[in-house]
Amino acid sequence: MSEIHLQIDGKDVVASEGMTLVDAAKSVGITIPTLCHHEKLEPYGGCRICTVEVEVRGWPKLVAGCIYPVEKDLVVRTRSEKVDKVRKVLVEEMLAHAPDSEQLKVLAEEYGADKDRFDKHPSFCIHCGLCVRYCAEIKKKHAVGFVDRGSNREISFFPEIAGKECWDCKECFPLCPTSALQAAYVLAESLMSPPEEAGGCGCSCSGHKK
Repeated sequence: MSEIHLQIDGKDVVASEGMTLVDAAKSVGITIPTLCHHEKLEPYGGCRICTVEVEVRGWPKLVAGCIYPVEKDLVVRTRSEKVDKVRKVLVEEMLAHAPDSEQLKVLAEEYGADKDRFDKHPSFCIHCGLCVRYCAEIKKKHAVGFVDRGSNREISFFPEIAGKECWDCKECFPLCPTSALQAAYVLAESLMSPPEEAGGCGCSCSGHKK
């Protein structure tokens, strides 16, 4: 695999063909923030918090670092006035949906985001797709997916699949940057059939436990 030379924040970087800017930056100790990126999953570019500024043949443009491939002689700036402004607005928009997310609070402090800039729509979901993609790409179960469109888009477990597959899994839970996944699962539980080995209704009341 051929080597690709580029510059990130003034550092000369030698990357491998097929690497993204997020991966190339990480290889030299430069962190680009991400919310929808996971090393085991295909690049997604959903949250755009990884936005960076690149110069291609002298022309600057903003790109999503987690999906943009390395290029020869590319000049990359992971922090600039434009980059910080984009990230600030993105965080403010996501805080309107998930105001209690610890990850978003950290980013808000970093970029000076106003948590009250946009009207609150507490769906708790920021559409990172980590749970959906992990279940589909890694577990091959497709027990959770997106429903509806636009600002009403949210995640939902499919009871007929989740009732069989999710009880002993829940591997997607730690990936969620907000409380959306757990909330969606609790809502779906009422429609699921408890596993046979659990006995009774599957609730927490002592009268239904073995």
